[in-house]
This record gives sequence, C-alpha cells and structure tokens, in this order.
Amino acid sequence: MELTVFGATGGIGKEIVRQALEAGHEVTAVVRDPARLPLTGDRLEVFRADLTDPGALRGAVAGRDAVLSGLGARGRADAGVAARVTRTVLAALEAEDVRRLLVVSAAPVGPAPEGEGFLDRAVRGVVSAVLKDIYADLREMEAEIARTPTDWTLVRPPRLQDKPLTGSYRTAVGGFPPKGRFIGRADVAHAMLTMVADPATVKQGVGVAY
Repeated sequence: MELTVFGATGGIGKEIVRQALEAGHEVTAVVRDPARLPLTGDRLEVFRADLTDPGALRGAVAGRDAVLSGLGARGRADAGVAARVTRTVLAALEAEDVRRLLVVSAAPVGPAPEGEGFLDRAVRGVVSAVLKDIYADLREMEAEIARTPTDWTLVRPPRLQDKPLTGSYRTAVGGFPPKGRFIGRADVAHAMLTMVADPATVKQGVGVAY
C-alpha cells in the first residue's frame, strides 16, 4: 500500500513508519523536523510541513491508500493540539478525496469496558481528572473526525509503554478490552496497520490493550 503517516517522529508514529516499511509498503512520513526521524529507506519519503496549511499537505496525501496519524499532545501544556492539527489534516484529505483514516486517541475518551471493577474505575477517574484538558482535546478531535465522510477508525490505547513489538494484544471494536491497563507503542502501531484493511473497524472506535 501507499501510506501517509502524520506524527511520524512520535513514539507511535515512528513505529508505524518502521513496521510499514518492513512490511513492504510505500510510506510518506510528514514531519516538522526531519532530523528527528531516524529512519531511511528506498520506500520512504520524508515530507516536511508545519501542519498549519491544508494546501501544503495535499501533496503528502494525494493518491494514498490510507493515512495514519499519531498526532497529539506531548503533555498538558500542549492540550488543544490534537483537534487543531487534525482539522488541517482533514481539510487536506477532503481536498484530495482520500478516504481511509486511522487516528490515535486514548482509552478514557471511549466507553468503559464491560464489567469494569472498582479499582479500574477509580484509576480511570483520577487519570481523567488530571489530564482533563488533553482528553477534552481528544474528544473534540474525535467529534471533528466523526463528522467527516472519511472511512475513519479511532484507536484508543490505555497507558503507553516503550516495549518491543509483541503482536499479542486484545482489541474491542466499539468498546475496550476488560482490565486492559497497558500497551506498548509498537503494538499500537501494529494494530493500526492491521486495521487499515479491516472493514469491521471503519467508522468505529477500537480499544486496544494487553
């Protein structure tokens, strides 16, 4: 496939690029600072952009089979960035009639898992309170995406870890895996690449966790 990756210098984005290249896909990595992307390859195009002008992004998405985004806040000071830059990406996709879009969100933005115990519910409440601005930003982002005609998928991981790829994790279309508290960034990337061609995930939120 021909794929475009936004947020390609982030933890999940770099893994999407790396795994996609290893799988033989053509990848366009959209970055603000190419020096922060320590990946090379004949099938990799590094596209420098500041994500403020949809017109400047059209060349990065035109004709692509799918667009994957790991864009988001790096901390509470960046709250608001996910919705803001995603609007720019969505405008570029609409201009080029690109349909398939997969975006990283977060578990607390989606529904609670069935049978959630008291401890998990309490932890969810505390985390949601501490990071309320970031989650408000992600909810706005999700709402913006859901209003578009794209074939979107919102991928909602819990707490992220830097771990090697395992390929062993659980997914829940329209929900969240019970007692799913952690997942490695590499496995989130793996899940997103797997979902690109999965029609069951189109226009759905998908929880993913160990």
